[in-house]
Amino acid sequence: MTLSVSTGPAVDLRVQSVDEVLDRVERSLQVRLLPDTVVRKRRSVGAGTDRNTWVRIERRPLAKIPDQGWNGTERAARLEGIAQPEWHGCVVWRDPDESAMWRVDETALLPGDPVGNAILSEAPELPDVWWEALNASLDALATQDTGRVATPDTVTITQSLVTESLRGGFSDDVDTTVERWVPAHADLNWANMTAPTFSLFDWEDWGSAPLGLDSASLWASSLAVPALADRVWRERQADFESWDGKLMTLFACSKILGPYAHPGDPRLEPARRMAEQVIKELQAG
Repeated sequence: MTLSVSTGPAVDLRVQSVDEVLDRVERSLQVRLLPDTVVRKRRSVGAGTDRNTWVRIERRPLAKIPDQGWNGTERAARLEGIAQPEWHGCVVWRDPDESAMWRVDETALLPGDPVGNAILSEAPELPDVWWEALNASLDALATQDTGRVATPDTVTITQSLVTESLRGGFSDDVDTTVERWVPAHADLNWANMTAPTFSLFDWEDWGSAPLGLDSASLWASSLAVPALADRVWRERQADFESWDGKLMTLFACSKILGPYAHPGDPRLEPARRMAEQVIKELQAG
């Protein structure tokens, strides 16, 4: 079968035909996808089914699949104490015409809608119980063991990556040594959590990472709404005040302020201010 998605780096599932992929998913899982529920993102497509489940379909280049594989959602099913959809099964195949693979994970339906886009421009209304559930899940995740290594933005996070990101974007005289590595979701943003009932989904990139990666990522995606960023900081204060949390805050700022920074991004100035503050704290030890 020839899939209708073109080759090369320009693949964008938001605009390119995936009809044949969806047909294959239906045949493989013996399920009908509900057309009105389809959500298309750049490298993934999601949809509800006629058996009250949800499927997530992702296309990933072979070069972006690490040695540990990319079965994050499946492996996350064994984690305890975390609010996440129950995992049911999967289908995986290699694209015959491209250096890429497709993976489909079927899970229970989400208990609510995603809070919003990955980066918010206005504050959502989230009850205290939602924040309590977020904290409980992140705290429980950090206590568990895994042989996986986190791949934020599909890039394996290592000490070298942290050092290169911080010294390349900021100061050479900052000690970038990570002291504590713990399991992290590694793609924590407002598009991967539900409300009003909290649930955390899209686990493809989770694994061991420096303490504070998730908190810093969520804070960075909130910077366009100062009150929301402040709330994230208060809720995850212990992470942000740790050595590794400061490194990860600077790591998150480096992504906002890096070579692909958009001059109109409202997060630029608060990220610059925070980076200057954190650098001083790190230099002071």
